[in-house]
Amino acid sequence: MATNYVLIDFENVHPKNLELLTKHPFKVFVFVGASQSKVPFDLADSMQLLGNDARYIKIAGNGQNALDFHIAYYVGELAAKDADAQFHIISKDKGFDPLIKHLKSRKIRIQREKDLAEIPVLRVPSTTSSDVKIAAIVKNLGGRGQSRPRKVRTLENTINTLFTKKLDKNELASLIQEMQKRKLIIVNQGNVSYKLPH
Repeated sequence: MATNYVLIDFENVHPKNLELLTKHPFKVFVFVGASQSKVPFDLADSMQLLGNDARYIKIAGNGQNALDFHIAYYVGELAAKDADAQFHIISKDKGFDPLIKHLKSRKIRIQREKDLAEIPVLRVPSTTSSDVKIAAIVKNLGGRGQSRPRKVRTLENTINTLFTKKLDKNELASLIQEMQKRKLIIVNQGNVSYKLPH
């Protein structure tokens, strides 16, 4: 199962909902600026609940984009060790977007969210309707550019990862059939091509 890494730009975003992550298999890194001397109790408490899956990284030195460069370094280091990982940079800073576009072209699964609640797996409980699930799948696939799954089996794994492995085989098959019916995908001898909305 792919590891989800969450890298929080604490100079830019102060998450109030970190406890959302305790119900899912995430590894969390909170990047704290060199001049930030305090973190709120709620954040510290939630980080403690995550145990070994959470750590603070206090950056060395000040300067424009110093913290962003630290996040970029850690994404690179983690991606080199864990090629199947999914990365979530939590930041309102659009400066990450060109890097994210480049990393996606290198087949690294990464996205930027402004809040933890925007992470697809947190936003879409497995109990929701097919329409909501398909909307989440389409959004996820749309953000992958050229690195979309090319085989039905890989697409099933991608969808199951999106819902933290909570879907059974029948549910996966019916979601893929529904996507075919809506002409979002074309399946030919186990190969998948896409007609996603822009």
